[in-house]
Amino acid sequence: MSRTVLITGATGTVSTALMNALQGADVHLRALGRDKSKADGPREQGAEVFVGDLDAPRSLPPAFEGVQDVWLLIPNGPRAPENNMNALWAARQAGVERIVRLSVVGAAHDAPNRSGRLHALSDRETEQCGMRWTILRPHWFMQNLLNEAGDISAAGTFSLNMAAARIGMIDARDIAECAARVLLDDPDRHHGQTYTLTGPRSPTFEEVADQFSLVLGRPITYLPVSDDAKRKTLLGYDLPKWIVDMIEEYAQAYASGWGDFTTDTVANLLGHPPRDIADFVRDHATAFTPADDN
Repeated sequence: MSRTVLITGATGTVSTALMNALQGADVHLRALGRDKSKADGPREQGAEVFVGDLDAPRSLPPAFEGVQDVWLLIPNGPRAPENNMNALWAARQAGVERIVRLSVVGAAHDAPNRSGRLHALSDRETEQCGMRWTILRPHWFMQNLLNEAGDISAAGTFSLNMAAARIGMIDARDIAECAARVLLDDPDRHHGQTYTLTGPRSPTFEEVADQFSLVLGRPITYLPVSDDAKRKTLLGYDLPKWIVDMIEEYAQAYASGWGDFTTDTVANLLGHPPRDIADFVRDHATAFTPADDN
């Protein structure tokens, strides 16, 4: 019998890729989102759309009713543990069988960033939720580089406050494919597992710039900047101060060497290596190319 999978954070990068990865599978997709005006994307991917807000637990029961599996993606913010708690409450009330939760790399009570510490609280709650559970802890997303697409296409440069950090960055599509693998396997197979997901290697951003140069056929340069300079740029985009603080904490941790590692988990789950940074750049080349050249 086909299982019903509820996708939370349905318009986010990983959740969108997950719905793509589940296309053609014997599952009934259901998507939960806060904004009715953004329902077209999940609906076009074959999902039944429900409007609900993880900040408002009373809005959640209709979306969870009749669901066997929940893909649990909680937005970053100070209310993340509350959002996770509300989702787990709704899942228990509805008789959900399995939670597959997206956490973050290095989630722990002593993580060097507030996001990692908050996710650790929600990971622990999920482990004790009484349902089958699997937790995915992915490394830094290659898709974060899309935030630099404007500068790369216009000036051939990008600026981050990461110094000479090496990071085992991962393509969000690989995260999604791992999530799909877990959701399509027998519910007992991955129960109680926490998977740390990385890319195949741990490049510096100078090496990332070299890959951009090779793929795009023009020089691309990484320009390290200070925390203060990056902070000013991010605040200029009207990002919430909490998010800007969180990004700065991650950058400081990565610059200290905290992100310099990889695992074999993606290959073990999927049976093939994860995408390399060169694959990511090739697949998104148009985003980094001036419009006149497209």
